[in-house]
Amino acid sequence: MKPEPKDFISLTKRLFIEETDHELPEHVRTRDMRYTDFKVIERGGICLIQSCKDNYLGRIVCHKSLRKEFVNSKEERIRFLREARVTAMLQHPNTIPVYDISRDSRDHYFFTMKLLHGHTLHGVFEKLKQNDKEITREFQLNRMLGAFIQIANALDYAHEHGVIHRDIKPMNIAIGAYGEVQLIDWGLAKVWHKDEKKSVIEKKGEIKSTHTDFRLTHAGQLKATPLYMSPEQVNNEANLDARSDIYSLGTVLYEILTLETMIGGTTINELMDNITGGKFLTPSERKPERVIPRALEDICLKCVETDPGHRYQTMSDLIDDIREFREESLHV
Repeated sequence: MKPEPKDFISLTKRLFIEETDHELPEHVRTRDMRYTDFKVIERGGICLIQSCKDNYLGRIVCHKSLRKEFVNSKEERIRFLREARVTAMLQHPNTIPVYDISRDSRDHYFFTMKLLHGHTLHGVFEKLKQNDKEITREFQLNRMLGAFIQIANALDYAHEHGVIHRDIKPMNIAIGAYGEVQLIDWGLAKVWHKDEKKSVIEKKGEIKSTHTDFRLTHAGQLKATPLYMSPEQVNNEANLDARSDIYSLGTVLYEILTLETMIGGTTINELMDNITGGKFLTPSERKPERVIPRALEDICLKCVETDPGHRYQTMSDLIDDIREFREESLHV
């Protein structure tokens, strides 16, 4: 059960950018001998993710660092520090534990965290499309909605602490081997200044990108993952709030229902026009053969309203409706 506000405040506090974006002191460095046996897990758009052995603690951990193209970018270094600290400070069952943040022998930032074993939601979708029998048996709709609620809980927690994720997508939802679900990659998180009249404002400009995979987080002027961006993100609105995350989570629900991404487009600009114009088929129009429950479709469509005022206004309200649907469907 969610704690009462007075109890909640006593456990932790609202996060501010003054706490997340400051540089590490110069003397903070880790000796080369601590982390060894590196193996590449993934080369993302901006970061390199590896597994390695922490010789101090005797366990295998996840090691994240900036790719060499970005190590000298002050903007990306600050974002990287923000990701590490936001991830560490948001201590929730559905966020990943951070163990260490430091500089290596080349003076490059890195942080270590729990190494996850299992699937990303994106990987689950791909195997479901291939009719993988084991995955199809394991990930029925009720199980998927349970994972969805856990991610919504993590976002509800983050929103109450002044943090907007801004990069919700199936690739950033991890489902562990023991059923644990975690929302990862807080590299684009929005955090407010202590003076709430100021916020982190991205530079405006023409949207440009050399990427063709719209599932990847983009660097440069386009600060998000195109397929899951809210209309507010497309329009680069300074006062973007929690309802943007609600939209993006709604696109994930759409994919749960249809196994297809909600928005289409062959170019970035076409994709953005379709997002701001609300141009997409409803889940049941897109995949009539899947017999999508009307109540669940209505929840999804309320999440992805173009006008934020017509969406769910809080993550808690969305969670309540999903839980009510699950309870009613179990008694049918």
